[in-house]
Amino acid sequence: MTLTQLIAGFVRRHWRAYLASALMLAAIAVLTVWIPRQVGAVVDAMVAGRLLEQGLWRELGLLALAGLLIYLFRVGWRIALFGAAYQLGRELRTRLYERLTLQGPVFFQAKRTGDLMALATNDIDAVEMAAGEALLAAFDGSLTLILVLSMMTLGVDWRLGLAALLPFPLMALAFWRISDHVHHAWKSSLDRFSLLNQHVQEGLASVRTLRALGLTRRNASQFAALADSAGEASYQAQRWEAAYEPAVGMTLTAAMAIALGLGGWLVARQELSIGQLTSFTMYLGQLIWPMFAAGWVLSLLERGRAAWNRLAPVLEAPLTLADEGQGGLPTGAEIDFEQLSFAYPSEEATPRLALETVSLTLKPGQTLGLVGPTGAGKSTLLRLLLRQFEPGSGRVCIGGKSLPEIGLAALRNSIAWVPQEPFLFSASIAENIALAKPGASREQVEQAAELAAVHGDIKRLAQGYDTLVGERGVTLSGGQRQRVAIARALLSDAPILLLDDALSAVDTGTETQILDHLRELREQRPERCVIIVSHRLSAVMEADQIAVLRKGRITEQGSHAQLLALEGWYATQWRYQQLEASLDAA
Repeated sequence: MTLTQLIAGFVRRHWRAYLASALMLAAIAVLTVWIPRQVGAVVDAMVAGRLLEQGLWRELGLLALAGLLIYLFRVGWRIALFGAAYQLGRELRTRLYERLTLQGPVFFQAKRTGDLMALATNDIDAVEMAAGEALLAAFDGSLTLILVLSMMTLGVDWRLGLAALLPFPLMALAFWRISDHVHHAWKSSLDRFSLLNQHVQEGLASVRTLRALGLTRRNASQFAALADSAGEASYQAQRWEAAYEPAVGMTLTAAMAIALGLGGWLVARQELSIGQLTSFTMYLGQLIWPMFAAGWVLSLLERGRAAWNRLAPVLEAPLTLADEGQGGLPTGAEIDFEQLSFAYPSEEATPRLALETVSLTLKPGQTLGLVGPTGAGKSTLLRLLLRQFEPGSGRVCIGGKSLPEIGLAALRNSIAWVPQEPFLFSASIAENIALAKPGASREQVEQAAELAAVHGDIKRLAQGYDTLVGERGVTLSGGQRQRVAIARALLSDAPILLLDDALSAVDTGTETQILDHLRELREQRPERCVIIVSHRLSAVMEADQIAVLRKGRITEQGSHAQLLALEGWYATQWRYQQLEASLDAA
């Protein structure tokens, strides 16, 4: 879809607002061109001595009334037109946000957060202005131009009108050249603003790391360079926009010189009255707005086109995950991983497999422990279950239905997930926990916090559960953030619980306490499936089955006792971790 098609479709849907604006603008244009003609008639009447004092006051009253009506109509069309144009901005921002929330991780791997934020601000503003101010200026300027030229040529003198138009083709050529430069200048400006936005977003998100590494000055100098670059690009765009004004000024000056020269000659020959020449020069003055409107329209359209060329690919990008499934998940469903193989998107011809022919079955109410070295594919397996990615081969089934057959919303509502790096919002602790169940009472929130062994930490805070955690939970420690995220998951009624190394930032005593509470919950909800990913083998030792992943393949599988008897990787790691724990205790 082009920018023209977008605006045309929007105008069709909001035709009443645009029609009301057009009618008011038409009335303004008619009144505007009537004033010079009336002034000319008054001048001729005064020169001829036909206009008495009473008649003069009447004519002045009519001119004042016309000015008042023009003022009221100008206020009216602004309310009608800009109200509609702001609606387009709201619709585009809503579309963009909804589209982004439906995209999978593959999409965001190729996009920068700062760039997407710039699309939602600067770029949509530019499109909004093209649909509002540009359409207004185009209609008003065109109508005024037609009426003024008609009055100049038909209402005053056609010879004088045609002669005054001689410089205008040169102005059109200048406008064509300038508009091309404006388009490229605004595209560069929007691109550089995106880079600046991205740098600010990354800098604020990593401010503590920058301070710890002593990189604040370097980061500030990089920001200054990007700000200078963005400022220079915006300056260049504004400079090219400013080039419209001299082109208009030179054209109108030349037209005025021609009109005065030829008009004076026609007055001397008594082929034109002084009043008519006065009207004609006033009409020439009224051509200033249509000419400036032409430059303004071209500038806004080129800015909007550059913005839309950046925005449209994001709005029209196909979803990385199709959502064509129907229905939800049955209670107490079995989870099957069937011959899964998967490789992350890569530019390599033969990307390395993150998972290779992995098969697992988790019956209702069972707990699965996933262990193995870093990079073995444990988190990848969970991401396939969450359907953040599609497997290269094989499939994941829940209750006998493959994931594509299940609606995405139903699937994700059925899973409570605590990722390796839990995300907390800029809200109170109670609100962060209650995200999983917005209607939860304070008692339920506190109960979930107790199960996650974070209740005591929260009560020690000055405002307790009403404490604001700051962006990304910056005011809490890593262990507290993890336990708040666990509490949020435990508050959920989801039948599947995923803990992706969610106990890595807590001590062994707190880990034992949380695992004991999970065991109690299992007894209360015997149909809930739990998958625990952990580097600490103590966290999975009581799981119904444990799978060891190494280089994307399952190398060992069984219960804790069975894996110890195998004397493989699991048994070696168990002895090492037990020795390490005993040394720490000593």
